Amino acid sequence: MGWAIALHGGAGDIPLSLPPERRLPREDALRHCLNIGVNALKSHQHALDVVELVVRELENHPNFNAGRGSVLTSSGTVEMEACIMDGNTKRCGAVSGLTTVVNPISLARLVMEKTPHIYLAFDGAEAFAREQGVDTVDSTHFITPENIERLKHAKEANRVQVSFSRFSVSDINLYNTALFLSFQLVTLYMTGQIDYTQPIQKEVKVETHAADGDSQIGTVGCVAVDNHGNLATATSTGGLVNKMVGRIGDTPVIGAGTYANNLCAVSATGKGEAIIRCTVARDVAALMEFKGLSLEEAAASVVESAPIGTVGLVAVSPSGEVTMPFNTTGMFRACATEDGYSEIGIWSSR
Repeated sequence: MGWAIALHGGAGDIPLSLPPERRLPREDALRHCLNIGVNALKSHQHALDVVELVVRELENHPNFNAGRGSVLTSSGTVEMEACIMDGNTKRCGAVSGLTTVVNPISLARLVMEKTPHIYLAFDGAEAFAREQGVDTVDSTHFITPENIERLKHAKEANRVQVSFSRFSVSDINLYNTALFLSFQLVTLYMTGQIDYTQPIQKEVKVETHAADGDSQIGTVGCVAVDNHGNLATATSTGGLVNKMVGRIGDTPVIGAGTYANNLCAVSATGKGEAIIRCTVARDVAALMEFKGLSLEEAAASVVESAPIGTVGLVAVSPSGEVTMPFNTTGMFRACATEDGYSEIGIWSSR
């Protein structure tokens, strides 16, 4: 048995052409936060303390969609959410709708430890933060020029930003039309009404808005197992660009974006509505518990069964296994284990 840690900075349609000025700061932040987590595990800190420590650091980094870098709602405000869970006890805490709390993940832990509840939101969560004396700032602290620009582009394109891509409503309609026509052609071929061995028409190239990898910056999360086999997970996010005021995503929903028990700790990222529908994080644990799958097998099965382009996750087991699958173009991710393995990546290595 040995310690292990994995963290993510969001999954989505991250283009291979992502400019260095947008890629390198995030890679550096992942490396920095990974080192913080590794040093904490080497000093025998509890896994729960480690994941909180790492996610706090990620929340303070403006290039990720959590804490300081949280994206804006349709009203130009921030509504942050976070969740933390201890695997061995299944104790957990979650918060949503935060507008002034510097580190939402630490407030989530206080909900777990200082209240009889699991989940606090909006005005109640803000009042609890003041009562507990956690660091708060004026909400304008979170409204950065970069996120004002992201919201502006999202409103112009009439979209809620759900990935790193810049697909507008018209792009999606165009895609759906093309898909419909493809089915029509298959039907005509199967019924013998056309000869598919001959060209039907000249190839038509459809242009869509190029993704620049910066139209949504990523949700953050961390999972860890310490030398005593304690498992923990923590996830934090600002949600979606141009989301409706009051929208709650998968991050604070236990079993969707965040879950840990005595078999695994999981933190998910991607399209929140899809992750909620698929109960992503809990399903990884369920496949291990009820079907006897390994961590890698269970995580791969859950990600493969989710709609393409919607899910990524990081997970660890009590024995120090790590897995980081995704069905999106890429996922900002990093991991390390006691036996010396480490990885920092964005795209698939296969």
